[in-house]
Amino acid sequence: MSNKDPADALAAVAALRRLADQIEDAAVEQAMRSGWGWPQVAEALGITRQAVYKKHAKRLIAAGVTLRRRG
Repeated sequence: MSNKDPADALAAVAALRRLADQIEDAAVEQAMRSGWGWPQVAEALGITRQAVYKKHAKRLIAAGVTLRRRG
């Protein structure tokens, strides 16, 4: 049958988004532990510095990552 259940396709999309988020979290944490700053991470992800900070800062602080400060 060529008509697949849309629920299966949507579930696959949701699973891929969760996986992509997990991979992004790990990569951002690795970058920050390696001394990268927010602008570098943001550029690599193709988003703004503010967006990457808003998405990741609280989790990184809770994980004990030392975040670079401007100045």
